[in-house]
Amino acid sequence: MGDIFYGPVSSWRLGRSLGIDMLSSEHKLCSFDCVYCQLGSTGRAVARRKEFVSLDLLAQELGALPRMDIDYATFSGMGEPTLASNLGEAIGLVRSNLDVPVAVITNSSLLTRPDVRDELARADVVIAKLDAPDEALFYRINRPRIKSRISEIIEVIGLFREAYRGKLTIDIMFIDDNRDHAAEMARIVRQILPDEVQINTPLRPCAVSPLPPEEIHAIRSHFSGLKRVVTVYEASPPVVNPLNAADTARRRPRVIKLGE
Repeated sequence: MGDIFYGPVSSWRLGRSLGIDMLSSEHKLCSFDCVYCQLGSTGRAVARRKEFVSLDLLAQELGALPRMDIDYATFSGMGEPTLASNLGEAIGLVRSNLDVPVAVITNSSLLTRPDVRDELARADVVIAKLDAPDEALFYRINRPRIKSRISEIIEVIGLFREAYRGKLTIDIMFIDDNRDHAAEMARIVRQILPDEVQINTPLRPCAVSPLPPEEIHAIRSHFSGLKRVVTVYEASPPVVNPLNAADTARRRPRVIKLGE
């Protein structure tokens, strides 16, 4: 299928999701080194935006895609998609070629940049990570590899919310480190007022263990009254057949069940 597109993947958040990787690297390229990352540690931290994949190559691969039944075209892949300096143009190109909504999954680190916010505004759905209520937990969980403060990230997510006309989702990954901070996270989310909150825990192979369903259910109760709250355990992701299983697994390892 080429270097850019992978999947479709069975996404608990987005259903049948065709992945788009504008980093297109065999190695993770990210501004964070999250303890729970399914791609492993960030060997090559990237702080500056640049063009990793040309729009010409994207157009070429778009033209070669077979017909498939998908719900979303999703920018994600082997790292942080907003590091691609041509992300905004890529969103427009994908939208003009595929008759499905376009989503971007971001770790929120570069939302402090006005150009990134402007480019993300072109997407139909933005899923923004927010895992910590304070700087200490932020550095323990997300381990930023660029100069970044969670207080500033929270502020700019709020600014983005005010201007954005698409669907904004806040994704929170709960692990042992932040399991007792759900009430604080809920207060922050209520200030932002997203369209959806996703309460997550790592069910793909990684360096930390997931929280059990009963604990995620208890965490969910702190977010009552918000517009829409979903958890990873409530979801029923569809069955899909990726066009290239090995290439897809490299970017999205299989989901594991508790007890495996």
